[in-house]
Amino acid sequence: MFWQSVMMTQKYTIAAAKSVVVSAQLWRPYGLLRMTTINCNSNNRDDVDAVFKQKKTLRTQVKKCLKAMDPSLRSQQDNAIQDIILGAPWFKSSLRLCAYISCSALREVDTFKLLSQILQPVMQANDPIDILLLPGLAFDRSGRRLGRGGGYYDTFLKNYQDLAASRNWKQPLLVALSYSQQILDEGVIPITSTDVPVDALVSPEGVVPISSAAFNSKKKIQNGSLSCT
Repeated sequence: MFWQSVMMTQKYTIAAAKSVVVSAQLWRPYGLLRMTTINCNSNNRDDVDAVFKQKKTLRTQVKKCLKAMDPSLRSQQDNAIQDIILGAPWFKSSLRLCAYISCSALREVDTFKLLSQILQPVMQANDPIDILLLPGLAFDRSGRRLGRGGGYYDTFLKNYQDLAASRNWKQPLLVALSYSQQILDEGVIPITSTDVPVDALVSPEGVVPISSAAFNSKKKIQNGSLSCT
């Protein structure tokens, strides 16, 4: 997975697009609802190891589901997700964003259409980011994200958040792209203190704002009061 950072040249506003209630009929991997998850905020090695084992089991289940997903359904969801983002006010009016280049072998939500619509020129490394579009293996509607186990995204996100704070930049909205099958019940995804939550989800059903930042951004764009300051 790679990152592409670009500069948007339109007037800046951020907000969540229309909020929708995600269907309760979403797929759930067999056995997930019987798992007892551990949320670890300590440095106890046994607790951390238990969380890592649960994450590994969950990754295996989600990967099996994605592998079994019909290619035509995946393509439909890819198009739906990208169309929702392209039509969202927070995407159209953002100045700068960071997006992943999707990898079909990993069965990530496709971003080709999104990247083809991004305006030039390329942003500079010392420019603040407004929005980060993120992949992942699984998510829930409380903002938990399950990655692939390397910790690269969490490390990058934490480092960037620290950099933004040190330079008095506004923190970017973290927006995850997710197939319907990747959205799990709240509490199923185990977490540790190093896991960075997302602010919003985009699935084929629509945009789901999660954090207070996402909800506040939605209100501001509705009132026409959001600026780049």
